[in-house]
Amino acid sequence: MTAVRGAGAVGSGLAPARTARPVRTDERIHVVGAAGAGASAAALLALHRGAAVSGCDPGGPSPYTPPLEAAGIHLDWRHDPRHVSDAPRPERLAVTKALTAVDPDNPELAAARAAGVPVEPWQQLIADAAVGKTLVGVAGTHGKSTSAGWLVHVLVEVGLDPCAFVGALLPASLTGGLPSTARWGRGAPFVVEADEYAGNFDPYRPDVAILTSAEWDHPDVFADLAAVIASFEAWLRRAGDSGRRPALVANLGDSGVATVARRLRGWPGTILGTELTVGTGAPSRGGDWLSGTISAAGATGTTLRMEGSRLAAPLTARLQLAGRHNAANALGVAGAALTLGVSPDRVVAALGSFTGVGRRLERKGEGRGVVVYDDYGHHPTAIRETLAAVRQLEPGRRIWAVYEPLTYHRTAAMLDEFADVLAEADAVAIADIWASRDPDTTITSAAELAEATARRRPGLLSVAPGTVEQTADWLAREVRSGDAVLVMGGGKSYRIAELLMEALGS
Repeated sequence: MTAVRGAGAVGSGLAPARTARPVRTDERIHVVGAAGAGASAAALLALHRGAAVSGCDPGGPSPYTPPLEAAGIHLDWRHDPRHVSDAPRPERLAVTKALTAVDPDNPELAAARAAGVPVEPWQQLIADAAVGKTLVGVAGTHGKSTSAGWLVHVLVEVGLDPCAFVGALLPASLTGGLPSTARWGRGAPFVVEADEYAGNFDPYRPDVAILTSAEWDHPDVFADLAAVIASFEAWLRRAGDSGRRPALVANLGDSGVATVARRLRGWPGTILGTELTVGTGAPSRGGDWLSGTISAAGATGTTLRMEGSRLAAPLTARLQLAGRHNAANALGVAGAALTLGVSPDRVVAALGSFTGVGRRLERKGEGRGVVVYDDYGHHPTAIRETLAAVRQLEPGRRIWAVYEPLTYHRTAAMLDEFADVLAEADAVAIADIWASRDPDTTITSAAELAEATARRRPGLLSVAPGTVEQTADWLAREVRSGDAVLVMGGGKSYRIAELLMEALGS
């Protein structure tokens, strides 16, 4: 593989990660890009800590903004230097690194620099909101949102009342209000989704960490797999600074995670190895372990048999989620819950009542005999596992893979891998690429990926209809009763599923 460069200096102009300090009561904080999944959570969590919070986002309202408005956070739908200069002036700005990379001369950033107002990533604000709590960081190339949301569900079910930031919408049943990426609780645990992109997870120093997977991704910041592994290792080692003894729950069934674990020799923390096995017994690495085998998998979910060094006897969890990847995620969640002191029987019961988080194999509904799913998958491995899960849930149906590629550089760097996995579907539609932070939109195209996918198998229907709206319109004319449509990607891909459901009359 060859890394494709072009995103520029990611995060330029931001203050470096620092040791978290408590959010002060009535501290004035302005969140730039507040309609995003993470920034919206930062705003809500800071508000719960007593800060006076405002926000802005030129992209307008999003699925993440209703809980901010319900909480009374003032939102403006434009960038404006007066957000910084007008009284009462904010004491700091929390922003996304993508903004500082793509638009370093943004008027609000320029005004903050001129006024001496610190500009920090929103992750730092979440870390500050978590001071005094037991921080649980959920990291990995894949599975972060599902695992973090699942752990929040388990901790709520057993009465530990956690706080949380999860990069997908948590259902109202977990937030106690509107669906949101943030939860505020009175208990000790504070669960955060910890993203490795450009050091996004640097402000977090977890007491407990889950590492789900370690694969090459984000080719604009990681040259290769070795760079990804080094990033995870460095993050975990920082968690062990100052004589702390953190705990790591490591999915040793993933080769990248196994490499990270081997490289942590001399680390002061403890490691609980989890592994989804084909037989029974301990993972081959031994030590503190938790293994699982799938004893049944069908349209109603997955039956997972677990045994391990912390279990007196094997236990069986009946999961509502499908796919081998979710069985592996369940083991990581179980390992973290056990580490936090939850009894094994209560872990198993809570694992089985989780139904998922937003845009992670989310069943949107059915119309005219066509079932529609929506998922955030935007990496070849994630797409492969999600397609397999849909086949488990919808046996006998024609499966459509509908994908909005996330960034040009990722699509160009992994075009062959994307084509290979998309060709495992029965029909394929590729929407226009979502550029995000990419300055160069000429290096590849949706049509190029569709053509490469079609070449993988004679007779495979693989097309590039255009925008998300055009893709939804095209699909509405092409799908037939008995089909299952899996929509995947970042950006605006969720609109494909919504528009298609409208067209199907559901």
